Amino acid sequence: MAVEFVGIDPTTDRDHCPTVWADVATQEILLQGWKPSPQTQAECEASSPANGPVPDSESIVRIPARMIPMIREACDAVERAQLR
Repeated sequence: MAVEFVGIDPTTDRDHCPTVWADVATQEILLQGWKPSPQTQAECEASSPANGPVPDSESIVRIPARMIPMIREACDAVERAQLR
């Protein structure tokens, strides 16, 4: 696995730290974030075109907008890997 650390929430206290990685081998982006509240989880599931609740093998995470540049950087890393 070729996971590259991209960035961590710049306001982190190192205990609650949304984080972004890029896995260039699998061409995937990995996100660590906060779990949504039950109400937000239900709203996401209700608005999704998928059938039923989020499966146990998946999850919804909250990522602060201040991390958008890091997510873009991870997208760029994955795209560069596709071009190799």
